[in-house]
Amino acid sequence: MLLSIQNLTVRYGADTVLSVKSPIEIAEGDRVGVIGSNGAGKTTLIKSILGLVPYQGMIKTELKPEQMAVHMQFNEYTDSMPVKYIMEAVLGTKISRDRKLQELISFFEFEDCLRKKYSKLSGGQKQRFTIIMVMMQGAELTFYDEVTSGLDFETRQKLVEKLAEWYQGREASFLMVSHYYEELDQLADKLLILDKGQVIDYGRREELFRKYCGRAVVIAGNTERNMTILSEFEKLDSPAHLIAVSCESEEKEKRIAKLLLENDINYKRSNNDIEMLYINAKAKAGIEGGENGAARESGETAGKGGKEKHGES
Repeated sequence: MLLSIQNLTVRYGADTVLSVKSPIEIAEGDRVGVIGSNGAGKTTLIKSILGLVPYQGMIKTELKPEQMAVHMQFNEYTDSMPVKYIMEAVLGTKISRDRKLQELISFFEFEDCLRKKYSKLSGGQKQRFTIIMVMMQGAELTFYDEVTSGLDFETRQKLVEKLAEWYQGREASFLMVSHYYEELDQLADKLLILDKGQVIDYGRREELFRKYCGRAVVIAGNTERNMTILSEFEKLDSPAHLIAVSCESEEKEKRIAKLLLENDINYKRSNNDIEMLYINAKAKAGIEGGENGAARESGETAGKGGKEKHGES
């Protein structure tokens, strides 16, 4: 087991901003996506694991600090020299002599950027630069915090495709914070769902989807006509512009599909939609309460914590 988190609590002053009661374990090869709205505690979780904020509870890992790498949302470097020399100075190596660094530069198509100063790089180029720096560490566990934040759709999509290609067939593990479900759809095999500092659920994507959405879900536009046609079926929670129906069996799915086709209604079918999973996990948590339930109101805001008992890290 690479990492185990138990009974973790992080407080900023009187506010509890993160509470993990049930154990969270990350094993070799796990690709964990962390999702939740702003203030859910996602970045606080990473900072806790890295020992950057005081916490109560226990974080166990056999990894040494140099066996973990982190990509934080905001990174700044000096603008007095080309990024080539920044890269070589920070990494303590020469590009011309380092095959791994050459491979990463080529893989992320960064050759034409080496002579530029950091401030002259585009948002996507800055992210590629930082990813190369992180991946050069060869870490067994890497943390990515909003790796595509601020990028346009096309740039974000290309970067995620590159990351997915890089990790294909590799045993390295990572924990990735993202607001973009399509990114995690390509990269994550497990999900940690947070809401207002509380854990809603943690597990393999396919298991969580079945738990909250059923075997599959059929999604159509939310129109008065569609609502009438699908009136006999119980609806899942969904974005306001959509209607979502859970298909617990193949027979039910066929019946719904036949009905929609007969009425010439466009629809989408999915058995792994992360957004639908998240919405319904959050809705169910609000009803049931508890660790996988309603969260206490607490914002992820800066503040001074009191005296804390530090766990193993």
